[in-house]
Amino acid sequence: MEHPRDARTQEASRDQAPPVPQQRQDPQLAQARPAETGPRPTGWIGWVIFAGVTMMVLGCFQALMGLVGIFNTDFYLVTANDLAIPVNYTAWGWMHLIMGVIVVLAGAAVMMGKAWGRAVGIFLAGLQALVNFAWIPAYPLWSMVVIAVDVLVIYALAVHGREMKAFDRGDAW
Repeated sequence: MEHPRDARTQEASRDQAPPVPQQRQDPQLAQARPAETGPRPTGWIGWVIFAGVTMMVLGCFQALMGLVGIFNTDFYLVTANDLAIPVNYTAWGWMHLIMGVIVVLAGAAVMMGKAWGRAVGIFLAGLQALVNFAWIPAYPLWSMVVIAVDVLVIYALAVHGREMKAFDRGDAW
């Protein structure tokens, strides 16, 4: 016969798991662990890295195009009056130079996982695509390539840009 304080049958004892002792959590350890915020990176993080590196490379090319426009206005085959927006090449050169430097800085911010870098990157990629659309008569092939790459950069930053922050924290895999 069973002892009265163990009034459970043997079968009931087998069905129930023994209680798990509660562990006390040290408040200092809880503060030391980073809180999980934002999405974990996926394999699509490559798009964001592509966007950041591409922004830095295209920004350098854009700045070089600006320097050519400033110092060698005879380089382009079309006169300034034949552009979509007729201005002199020196003004276009300064615009390209300034935009190129800002795009390089925004690309570096994207690579560091900064949210403002993504926002600035999307805005500048759109602006750069519009500027290169106006630049098509002077440099058609290059302008078309830059516009296509800008569309890819906008896609990468808009759709997968948040993942770079988690990748930068080391939560990648």
